[in-house]
Amino acid sequence: MKSIMFYEAQRSGKLPVDSRITWQGDSFLLDRGDNGDDLTRGWYDAGDNIKFGFPMAATTTMLTWGLLRYKDAYQHSGQLDKMYECIRWPLEWLLKCHTGTNELYVQVGEGKSHSTWDRPESITTRQPVFKVDENKPGSDVAGEYAAAMAAGYLAFKDKDPTFAAKLLQHAKQINNFAVAYKGKYSDSVTAAAEFYRSNDYNDELSWAGVWLYKATNDSKYLAQAEKYYVSGPSWGQSWDDKTAGCQVLLYEETGKDKYKQEIESTFNDWMPGGSIPYSPKGLAFRNQWGSLRYASNMAFIALVAADDGLHTSSYRNWAKSQIHYALGDAGRSFVCGFGVHPPVQPHHRGASCPSMPAPCGWADQTKKAPNPHVLYGALVGGPDGNDGYTDSRQNFQSNEVACDYNAGFQSAVAG
Repeated sequence: MKSIMFYEAQRSGKLPVDSRITWQGDSFLLDRGDNGDDLTRGWYDAGDNIKFGFPMAATTTMLTWGLLRYKDAYQHSGQLDKMYECIRWPLEWLLKCHTGTNELYVQVGEGKSHSTWDRPESITTRQPVFKVDENKPGSDVAGEYAAAMAAGYLAFKDKDPTFAAKLLQHAKQINNFAVAYKGKYSDSVTAAAEFYRSNDYNDELSWAGVWLYKATNDSKYLAQAEKYYVSGPSWGQSWDDKTAGCQVLLYEETGKDKYKQEIESTFNDWMPGGSIPYSPKGLAFRNQWGSLRYASNMAFIALVAADDGLHTSSYRNWAKSQIHYALGDAGRSFVCGFGVHPPVQPHHRGASCPSMPAPCGWADQTKKAPNPHVLYGALVGGPDGNDGYTDSRQNFQSNEVACDYNAGFQSAVAG
């Protein structure tokens, strides 16, 4: 419930009347494409006021996968309706971004906005927008949009068949664009490169293929998924790397021993005794920037693999150890508004600003007091490799929050 509330706090645009985030108002109502296309709504990416389509779509796919796989957990916790609302918000924005057969908006706002510290409601200027098209391709971001929409189709096909059909239609078109015009989106959209530079697009083409195959049962999509599959142990599931997810989904769809072995080699790397270092208190420490994100994403993948019959007890126990670390087993919670001694200074503009109409600025970023508003459910970046962590707004490496940080985390909690 709290993680879903975090996504509500990230909402941009005109908010619903039943919004639970009482300190938030409508924002960025002027977001438009080059031809006046409505690009309002969607989620702010992190503690900033920018909408980055690539991590937003990746987040949506991971959350939707968790809903499809562990729907009973959402039912039992009374969160099912809120979860459908949660994923519908970005899915509707992704649809808006598809403004032509081979035209896709992938970013609203730009990095220079990081030089100001203010709540989104106070910013009334029109934001710069960025897109990919035939001349400036983005197979990775287009593949991820297609994957999110295909997963969204599966989630909504019984609940809202009209919306689901629209998602699937757009997913097919966007996937065709991704395959036909190859290139990394961060080479085309330099404004994204500083923040979400893409390493490769083959994993997204495979990812889109397997999700479209799950949605349509059309063998051409399975052939695409296998053609672009990136072999070898996964570095770790993230907004930029879908290899682990492809391993599990392709194993489910084909039963091939190849994919089973790749899942096992991935977790041989990730579990104790593999190449990934562990903190003294037991966190699998892949990277300082968003350390909890990688552990949580891989915990979710491990839970799905366990439920698919692979090393069920060891994978499940390992996943639990990582999620329970984030929830407080190491002595403190890393989830705002939850558990023992949770973070109170997440690096987040909206939550750190006093309520309107009071002004907000850099003094609110540097003050040594808790944020005026609790950013319920937000998973912070996390500790260093020695479990060291300082709850400070100014330490954005450890204390920033982001849509993609919560995605695998929430799906793993459901699992």
